[in-house]
Amino acid sequence: MRTALIQMPYTRPHRAIALVGFLVATYMVAAVSTVFTAPAIAGWYAGLAKPSFNPPNEIFGPVWLALYTLMAIAGWLVWKRADSELRSRALLLFWVQLALNFGWSFLFFWGHRIGLAVVEILLLWLAILGTTVLFFRLRKMAGWMFVPYLAWVSFASLLNFAIWRRN
Repeated sequence: MRTALIQMPYTRPHRAIALVGFLVATYMVAAVSTVFTAPAIAGWYAGLAKPSFNPPNEIFGPVWLALYTLMAIAGWLVWKRADSELRSRALLLFWVQLALNFGWSFLFFWGHRIGLAVVEILLLWLAILGTTVLFFRLRKMAGWMFVPYLAWVSFASLLNFAIWRRN
């Protein structure tokens, strides 16, 4: 009976430590991205021609905080599942999309490479879509937690493209 319990998804040791690890990793991406983003907002970004549907700057911080939190919890929920090739692929894609997420901020805000950021955000969108699909297959709640992120990056992709076209 003990062996069967060990194989259950919710008996993985150190679950709380792993959750903290997922939260720290995603919040670190947010914090380091802010280093590249914050200085550009009042200067370079403020001077760009933006579409009418561009949200106020104050919206981005709270939205991203919620999305990073959902991302971390979703990743943790999948991590808790029993080891499998599908779980390994899903978690690899989770880390890939997180790296691409960071890369977009770097390209757009620090590098001022709006066109390259369009290409990068499309890769990010594909990685998020793939992660969402795999998360749904492993744990429906984790998949649902990625849906707002996919929706936001869909909107951000359109916004990035519109800014690129105007500038």
